[in-house]
Amino acid sequence: MKRLSFKPSSDHLLLWVFLSLLWGVIDSTTTSLSSTEPRAVTSPQLTTKPPPDKVGAVTVVNQNESSITLRWNKVNDILDYTLQYDDNGELIVKNIAASSQGASVEYVVSSLTAGTNYSFTLFTVFGGVSSTEHTFNAVTAPENVGEVTVVSQTENSITLRWTKVKAIPDYTLQYVYNETSIVEDIDASSQGASVEHVVSPLTDRTKYNFTLFTVFEGVNSTGYDFDAVTAPRNTEELKAVGQTETSITLQWKQVIGIDTYILVVNGKEENITLPAELVTYTVSDLTSGTRYEFSLFTVFENVSSSGVSLTAVTAPTNVGAVMVEDQNESSITLKWTKVNNILDYTLQYNDNGKPIVENIDASSQGASVEYVVSPLSSGTKYNFTLFTVFEGVSSTEHTFDAVTVPPMVSSVRVTDRSVTNVTLLWDNVNPDWEYLLEMNGRNETLTPDQSSNVISHSVTSLEPGAEHAFSLITVFSGLNSAAFKGSTVTAIDCASVKWHVTDSSIQGTVEGLFTSATATYNSQTYVSPGGRDVSFTGLVSGATYGISLEYETSPEPLNQCRHNIIVLPSPLSRADCNYWASGYSVQIVWRSPTGVWTLVEVNVIGETHTVHNDDNDEQEIIISGFQPAKTYQVSLNVLSGDVRSSKPFVFQCSTDPRGVIAGSVVAVLLFCILVCVALFIYFKRPHLISRKKSFISGSKLPKTQSKGIPVAQFPDHFKKLNADDNRGFSEEYEGLAPVGINQTQKTAELPENKVKNRFKNVLPYDWCRVKLSTSNGTSDYINANYMPGYNSKREYIATQGPLPATVNDFWRMIWEQRVKGIVMVTNCIESGKVKCEQYWPADSKPRLYGELSVTMRSEQQELNWALREFSVKRSNTSEERSVKHFHFTAWPDHGVPEGSEVLINFRRLMRRHIENEGTGAPTVVHCSAGVGRTGTIIALDVLLQEFEKERAVGIKEFVHKMRLNRPHMVQTESQYVFLHQCIVDSLLPYQKPEDNVYENVDLIYENATALQQLR
Repeated sequence: MKRLSFKPSSDHLLLWVFLSLLWGVIDSTTTSLSSTEPRAVTSPQLTTKPPPDKVGAVTVVNQNESSITLRWNKVNDILDYTLQYDDNGELIVKNIAASSQGASVEYVVSSLTAGTNYSFTLFTVFGGVSSTEHTFNAVTAPENVGEVTVVSQTENSITLRWTKVKAIPDYTLQYVYNETSIVEDIDASSQGASVEHVVSPLTDRTKYNFTLFTVFEGVNSTGYDFDAVTAPRNTEELKAVGQTETSITLQWKQVIGIDTYILVVNGKEENITLPAELVTYTVSDLTSGTRYEFSLFTVFENVSSSGVSLTAVTAPTNVGAVMVEDQNESSITLKWTKVNNILDYTLQYNDNGKPIVENIDASSQGASVEYVVSPLSSGTKYNFTLFTVFEGVSSTEHTFDAVTVPPMVSSVRVTDRSVTNVTLLWDNVNPDWEYLLEMNGRNETLTPDQSSNVISHSVTSLEPGAEHAFSLITVFSGLNSAAFKGSTVTAIDCASVKWHVTDSSIQGTVEGLFTSATATYNSQTYVSPGGRDVSFTGLVSGATYGISLEYETSPEPLNQCRHNIIVLPSPLSRADCNYWASGYSVQIVWRSPTGVWTLVEVNVIGETHTVHNDDNDEQEIIISGFQPAKTYQVSLNVLSGDVRSSKPFVFQCSTDPRGVIAGSVVAVLLFCILVCVALFIYFKRPHLISRKKSFISGSKLPKTQSKGIPVAQFPDHFKKLNADDNRGFSEEYEGLAPVGINQTQKTAELPENKVKNRFKNVLPYDWCRVKLSTSNGTSDYINANYMPGYNSKREYIATQGPLPATVNDFWRMIWEQRVKGIVMVTNCIESGKVKCEQYWPADSKPRLYGELSVTMRSEQQELNWALREFSVKRSNTSEERSVKHFHFTAWPDHGVPEGSEVLINFRRLMRRHIENEGTGAPTVVHCSAGVGRTGTIIALDVLLQEFEKERAVGIKEFVHKMRLNRPHMVQTESQYVFLHQCIVDSLLPYQKPEDNVYENVDLIYENATALQQLR
């Protein structure tokens, strides 16, 4: 029997005594305990009944930190048991009274220490006798860890740390990964006082629920629950997409499910919430030209990703100013101050349409940068863009212009030379260039015509016959090229030389530069000796010599003048006068003079007769109008062209005296006969005398022009013509119908000219038609006539409105007649019909009509008219002329304006222009046919001049005069009446007539049936 050792206490003294006695009894019947075994008491040995069986097995049903639940089967239904164990050095004895119910005993050992291995001894007790012991071990559950720290988190792991529980090395970690429960046993025996454990692999951006168990001898603690998350993934494609001087715009691809970021800029954090899929964020308030370090972290549950880094710089500032240090024809030198000591710059520009980019490294230069841009085109304006470049990032841009020096003019040609003028010609390489010409002590700035390929400039008021140096400089944007230097010589005015001409010589002193002088007639050339005294002798009388002066220069001599001089024809030395026609005529005969002559003027009795050279050796003329038996002085002058011989040949010529006596007798007899006949008629047939008077009176020819109506009498005259439904007007107008109609119009009727006539019955008379110059095979025909005016027989040109095929001819006429004003009294289209081709440009762009370029310089539109000014220039000359265009737009075809005041005011405009110009050149007037409205406005202009200067007006007379020059002038009776009304209205400028005598225009026009075809 096993001995037990007890430590008695005061509380269990009686029990201890009892057991001691009992032990003594037992001991007295059994073997004594070994002296080495503990004994609490020495007592007498007693003899007892045998002990009960011990329990077979004890099962640990449950364990926690402070208790262990044990279970065993009852031993023979015994209900009492004793459980002994040591707790921190103290022996604990638990007497267990089991329930009578059930076959097993379940007992909770409590108030234990967590994580402790207990050695238990269990006795079955029956009748106060204990069984042998049943020994077993059991442990309490360990304590949970006190706190778990998340040391670090990555996208696929979490690092945990906790302090060991009572140096326990074993732990179990449970969590769910991809819907699978994971259990990790952790052996921390190699770690110190704390345990660090990396949980992996895990899913990024995931929240995990962990349970950590302390494991002590296979027993887990209750478990410590905590949460931890993995770090989110980093962003992708972080880049700088925009940089300014004060900001950098970043862009990255969003991490799914993440809208919160942390951006660290040079150590300074910024929290960003941006839900967009493609995220952009601008970091502002930065310093220009500075490098910045960026770190971007995604954030999930306050956990940041590992982060991505980017280095980016802000754009540098632009250069402050760029100075142009030097310019030549092929380069420009630029200079600027460095920006914050930045060394790299980029210069961009276009050269001849090609983009140029130049990278500039200024590392070898000081505080400023000097750069030569080359090669460049001369005389060109360049637009430069300069960028400051810092670590590959450019500033916004600094834009400026600079120009290269223009080139020197390559050559200058002298195209025209006159006595006081020269014309210089050179290529217009660039229309943006100007030129500075220095010549004759004057500086002129010349701006070329944008549309011309050459520049032509005339220099005037030069000294005749002298050499003139000139300097021509190309100017562009204030820069001057090198000067082209040249010289030329003005011509000599040979016509102004005081030539001494005889019938065999030409002599004169010529001022000006020339090296040779020649006189040429037919194939004969005479050379004058050197010097300024020119002399040609031994010349043919009456011949026309071409005088030529030349100045020897390289590469060819200059012609200084060409002048024709007619040598005086040889005078006659003899002539004979012969009787002719019984003394009433004479025959004058002479031998042809030597040399060249064209005619001989025969002057006698105050009359001049001409005899043209018919190449016969003897010339004669019979002159009548003489009296018989008389002596007359006859003068014979020889002419060669307009030049007369040095002196006339004068002689006396006597008429035949033989018929004088017979004639006297016959005359007396005739006189007597006439007297007798007169007496007979007077006494026997007196009625014949009255009839004869009437016949003689009626046979007088009317005067071609009668005196105009005085203005004081004009109202009565107008009233008289207006009576009886305009009967007087109708009679006067119908009386003008045949005027001029028998004159020839042969040129206008030629087949090649018919297409140039707008109307087949409005053709110009041959004698006064305007003829165009005929060069290059062109025709001289245009449907136009010279018209008389108040001051001149050719004060106007009346013409039709140009056809498409005659517009060029129209402008040729304007140029050749040196016209300064055009009066147009029609619209181009009236009542849907084309009345006149528009012959001027529609806008300010020049338009070419044949060899003439016409540009509209100005246009002023009024209610009833338009005023325009044209610039006309011939392509092969530099001369440019100004032409005014007076366009009256309120005049219906075949009719008259609504009132006279508007037309009178319009006429005042054109008259003022004609008088201001004062060139004597004709004014061109046209409508559609060039007769009706044209004749009316011409007549009105002339009649108002008569009205103002003579205080008399001859309307019928002037219309008669116009119709002698062009048919149908003043085309309708209504226009004829309108002219009278204009004069009446001019007499009463402040009164409005009560009756408008031309209001029934259509009715009046019906009477002019002969003109209907001109519609």
